[in-house]
Amino acid sequence: MGNPEPRPGLRLEDLRKTCRNGLGDGFNSYAHAMGWFEGRLYVGTTRAVLQKLKTMIPLQTEFWPVDASDLTATDFEERVAPAEIWRFDPVSDHWERVFRSPLILGSHGQYIAREMGFRSLTLFQGTSDSKPALYLGNFSRAQGPGAQIVRSEDGVHFEAVSEGGLMGLAFTSIRLLVPFKGKLFTAPTGAKGGNQNASGVCMIFESDDPASGIWRAVNEPGFGDPGNLTVFIMNTFEDHLYAGTFNNAGFQLWRTDAEGTPPYRWQCVIEGGAGRGALNQVAVSLIPFKGALYLGTGIQNGGCDLKNNIGPAGAEILRVHPDGSWDLLVGERRADGRFPASGFTDGFNNVRNGYIWRMGAHDGWLYAGTMNWSSILRYMSPDIATSAKVRRIIELIGLDNLVDEEGGSELWRSCDGENWLPVDRRGFGNVYNYGIRNIVSTPAGLFIGTANPFGPRVAVKEDGQWTYTDNSLGGLEVWLGNRVPVQPAAGIPKALASSFNGRNGPLTQPLSQG
Repeated sequence: MGNPEPRPGLRLEDLRKTCRNGLGDGFNSYAHAMGWFEGRLYVGTTRAVLQKLKTMIPLQTEFWPVDASDLTATDFEERVAPAEIWRFDPVSDHWERVFRSPLILGSHGQYIAREMGFRSLTLFQGTSDSKPALYLGNFSRAQGPGAQIVRSEDGVHFEAVSEGGLMGLAFTSIRLLVPFKGKLFTAPTGAKGGNQNASGVCMIFESDDPASGIWRAVNEPGFGDPGNLTVFIMNTFEDHLYAGTFNNAGFQLWRTDAEGTPPYRWQCVIEGGAGRGALNQVAVSLIPFKGALYLGTGIQNGGCDLKNNIGPAGAEILRVHPDGSWDLLVGERRADGRFPASGFTDGFNNVRNGYIWRMGAHDGWLYAGTMNWSSILRYMSPDIATSAKVRRIIELIGLDNLVDEEGGSELWRSCDGENWLPVDRRGFGNVYNYGIRNIVSTPAGLFIGTANPFGPRVAVKEDGQWTYTDNSLGGLEVWLGNRVPVQPAAGIPKALASSFNGRNGPLTQPLSQG
């Protein structure tokens, strides 16, 4: 009979926007955590990224991109900072806020939002769970209780299940939650002192009952290499758990079968940034697809790490086989003669694509979304943080032309990992959508959540002077792509089901602010 023809890949015209402007609040910066649960899409947001993280992001700017000057400390904590969880029903086209971070007493004696964001989301059934439950890893405050996991069995009531901090007060975020062999695996990603991407402790923990808050370590610190600053990404493939690290000498990729008694036996599959060294500082994204494991790389802070003087450089995509060998698909030619099989150099021929931030598989296609830092260039001092190549481009075509014509995240697709087609290269028509933070395949179609921290007021330059203005294009967006009509469930009118089939469906405004 032969293999069936794959379904057509999504095109830009197959995508429609389900929400905009941060779900009606421009402080909702990132669709940082996304997942499908009981017929709905859940989105955990990270709030006020550029406002709150100004001291954590070493951008030497001419003028700070967003405005928070009129916010008092109390107003910020009570209204702006608290992270949110929203859910979307694709049949009714309805967004609803189901959680808002509570205020707690911080270590400095003042009330703060317990979390400013959620960086991970997964479904898992532990020994104490009556059914598969939602688990989210948070982005906590430096004055708070440390990184925590939040849990819900019904998608409406959420509770922290790791009071006091999952792995200690020094750690501030959990980027990873990965089920494997009846256990949930995680790792601390951020730490106090402005280290949102590197905890300084490269450890993985497991639990068969995360609701109890009991975890145990499963690897030697740093896999024996002190240069491994954090486990940044994990996924499962061919009966193994894979873990990619953050390392200033180049990421490493490790794997284990997770059998026996921890600490497990781990094997190093790739080291030294796959022969590229520091320019592949971080293993950012990882996903199995058609018999191989695909890995997207990056350099922290958008592709130019000023703190460690690494970059700028575009991200790469590698394909890892079950035997541990790997292919270069998108990236720089190696000294050993490896040539990118796609023909694209790093960043899909764009040095400003600093991360392959997320990849997703849907209907036989692999999708890769980038973080493109072109939009930040408007605010940066012209003599720093840009390579000679970028400066030449700016001189030739002009800064405004560069941002307007090439700003915004990029979305690409491939049916085999080697032949790539652009779905969109302009942030879905919004240059402030500088990154694609999540790609989630669901029965309703492919959901894509953006990173857009340029709200609610953005800096603009008029007659040589900077000023702030309201930005209706600021805040995260969530897009839905589906080329195959969705069949309504029993009892659901076809008119409702058809409302989310295709790009011409209604543009949803948030119907509930919770």
